[in-house]
Amino acid sequence: MLKKLSQLERTRNFLILGFVGFMAVSLVIFYKPGSSGTLVEPTRNTTVLAKVNGEEITVADLAQLRENYLQMLGGLMSLAQLGGNKRFLDGLIRDRVVSQEAARLSLAASDGELKERLLKNISDPSGKLLFTDSSGKLDVKKYEESINARYGDVKTFERSVRDAIAQEKLRAFVTASVTVSDDEVQNDFKRKNTTFDLTYVIVGADKLAEKITPSDQELHAYYDQHKAEYQYLEPQKKIRYIFINQEKSGEKLPISDKDLRAQYDGLDPVAKQAGVKVQQILLKVARKDLDSQQEQKAKDLVAKAREKSGASAEQAFADLAKGNSEDPATAKDGGFLPRPVKKNPNKVDALYDRAVDMQAGEITDPIRYAGNWYILRRGESVPKSFEEAKTELLVSARNRRAYSVAFKLANRAKDLLKQTHDAPKVAQQLAAEANMNAAEMVRETPYIKPGDDVKDIGSNQQFEQAIANLNSPNDVGEPTGVKNGFAIPMFVDKKDPRTPDFDEVKDRVTTAFKQQRAKEQLDQKAKEIASSVKSAADLKAAGEKFGFEVGAEEAYKQGKPLGKAGTSPALEEPISAMKAGEITTTPIKVADNWVIVGATKRTEADLAEFAKQRAQLTESMLKSRQDQVYEDYVAAAVAGMKRDGKVKIYQNVLNSIEEDEPPVMPQPRRPRIPIPSK
Repeated sequence: MLKKLSQLERTRNFLILGFVGFMAVSLVIFYKPGSSGTLVEPTRNTTVLAKVNGEEITVADLAQLRENYLQMLGGLMSLAQLGGNKRFLDGLIRDRVVSQEAARLSLAASDGELKERLLKNISDPSGKLLFTDSSGKLDVKKYEESINARYGDVKTFERSVRDAIAQEKLRAFVTASVTVSDDEVQNDFKRKNTTFDLTYVIVGADKLAEKITPSDQELHAYYDQHKAEYQYLEPQKKIRYIFINQEKSGEKLPISDKDLRAQYDGLDPVAKQAGVKVQQILLKVARKDLDSQQEQKAKDLVAKAREKSGASAEQAFADLAKGNSEDPATAKDGGFLPRPVKKNPNKVDALYDRAVDMQAGEITDPIRYAGNWYILRRGESVPKSFEEAKTELLVSARNRRAYSVAFKLANRAKDLLKQTHDAPKVAQQLAAEANMNAAEMVRETPYIKPGDDVKDIGSNQQFEQAIANLNSPNDVGEPTGVKNGFAIPMFVDKKDPRTPDFDEVKDRVTTAFKQQRAKEQLDQKAKEIASSVKSAADLKAAGEKFGFEVGAEEAYKQGKPLGKAGTSPALEEPISAMKAGEITTTPIKVADNWVIVGATKRTEADLAEFAKQRAQLTESMLKSRQDQVYEDYVAAAVAGMKRDGKVKIYQNVLNSIEEDEPPVMPQPRRPRIPIPSK
């Protein structure tokens, strides 16, 4: 085919990688990022791996595709993470089905179309031919050598180009009648951009279980019915251990001001900041009908505040705060908060945290928070002096040194325990150094097995490993990290696998019984709450009355999590239909809970914004719908061929393919890549 191109005078740039990537054909071969261009020799195994309506897929086809995906990723992902050989094979089968379906509909790429496509891709932007002989015409030999080096052979490459053209034509044919109306686009915009202020009640089994008080007779009956679930299939051990509290070990460590000063001098400049100055204007919303009025006032104040810049901007904002802010504590000081603001990692979405991420002098748009409107202005960073940082530095230094002290003390405790096998005696000997009471240093577990949540230790694999080889009385294990310090374990006793008595597992039985009973009652309890509420304004009080978790969410949009209720498609449709004051007519099941939602405010989507985005939104929706129609069509074609027995996979060959690969290099982020099947 390509030899005929030598007679053509005008051709285009040969941008093979970009072209094939654009075509999204699964036989694409990628360069390895950062490589010098060294090319991977494809596997030559011609053993048949699968047949699609008689057309063969060989081990070589899959191996070449697989190896080049791994080369492209440069070790960022493993074969298993890419879906394994089966995933690649599914992609190859899909490509064969698409090619055959296009041929069935007389949509296969002709020689002329293939020639035209290649002509568009074998000259540079200036029109100069990339592969030329001395006369300036196409040098077929150079072309073929390049293709063979990069892709294995010309035939395979040209087939991938031909298949890509066929896929384009099939997609165009299948999606030709797909349309979207202006109403559909507008309604989708409204649904996604209408916001709601919501109150909700989560009717969960945990809260309901707290109210259930079973009788001993009920618990015994439940235990008898579920006795097999409480069998201990592994031995249980009782462990006595000496506990060394890391924090207490470091409390008396002497640390000089000189050491702290050196630590302060070595801090990153950001760590030497006490925070940033923040000014605010608060506009309270006394009644719901005044909300829009206050919002507009906030927008007007923002516009005025932004009129000034430079040195006068801070004073201009201060004057606006004094004359308009409804927070008397800060208004008199020009809106300045009493202390610099620094982010608190334990508080998500705190109001003032957003100012920390702003540039000095930047002013926010109006922020609706806790039912009121805020305007924030970030000022300059405030440095933290050595004296201000001293307390934090002291705590940090003691924590670092306390670990070393506690660890050394734990090893001494281990040695003494191995000699004496007397935990109280060892504790008494080390108590002063540990800065602890001897009695609090000696602890004992109940009979435990791997996976148990142990009091003061939790579910701790390190502790489990430390006691795994302790099987005889007075065996002592290595010091191991537990909550707040170190534990030095010593074996006390063991119980073999068995069915426990009721009293031994009564607490577990009680918890399980209450959970089961709560789940049985959950649906009815949720309906009871919903039927007792007439409007959204009453929902919070009703939820609290019944003892369930109540939450609120401002400016909720479709697709966002509804606070602690989480995200669920089941929530979105009923919420989008709600008007202000309404509640969901029936409770909504989300995971294991029921949720009742009330709308206290509904703000319609801004159709002026829709008008600006109309063309882009229409194109996006049309493409999304076309993609879905095409993928559904291809999936049906693949399923039909499989159902008719036209797809044959030789599982023994697939199982025999070697999947060894280099280890995956740890990376902070992974690129999203096209996988050959959908």
